[in-house]
Amino acid sequence: MPITSISSDPETLTLTVVGDYSVSVERLWEAWADPRQLEQFWGPETWPATFEHHDMTPGGRAEYFMTGSDGEVSRGWWRFLSVEPGRSFEIEDGFADDEGNPNDQMPTSRMTVTFESTDEGSRFTIVSTFSSLEQMEQLLEMGVLEGLKSALGQLDAVLADTTSSTAAP
Repeated sequence: MPITSISSDPETLTLTVVGDYSVSVERLWEAWADPRQLEQFWGPETWPATFEHHDMTPGGRAEYFMTGSDGEVSRGWWRFLSVEPGRSFEIEDGFADDEGNPNDQMPTSRMTVTFESTDEGSRFTIVSTFSSLEQMEQLLEMGVLEGLKSALGQLDAVLADTTSSTAAP
C-alpha cells in the first residue's frame, strides 16, 4: 500500500496523509488534475466518485458525488484557493446538498496537497485543517480515516494505467 502514514493531531486540528509512489511527480500530479483519473480513486471503493465539474484554477470549483452500493448519493465540493501546477494546491473542502449547493449544516475543512520528487519516485502530502475540535471529531466519527485509506488505496492502479496519461509514468 503506497500510503506511508496517516495521522491526526487534535492539538493542531490536522489530519495528515502521506503517500509514496514509484512514478514521476508529473504523473502523480496528473492523476489529481485529470477528473477522469481523480474519480477512480477519490471515493472509497464502495462509494466511487463522479466529478461533474473540475476547474483546477485559483477560485475554481470541483463538484462531485459519490454513489454507495445501495444507490445512496453523497455530494461534495472543493473551492481551489491556490494552485501551483506540479507542486501543490489548496482547497476548501465541503459537503453539498442534493442540488450540489454547499451544505452549511456540515463542517468544511482546508486541504493542502503538496507533491515532491523522491529517490524512489514521488510523494504527496495531504494536510487537512479543521476549524474546531468538534468538527474534526465529527468527521473522524463519520469515517474519514477509513474512507481515505480505501480511496487512496486505489491510486496505485490509476498510476499504473499509462493509457490515460500524457506524462511519463
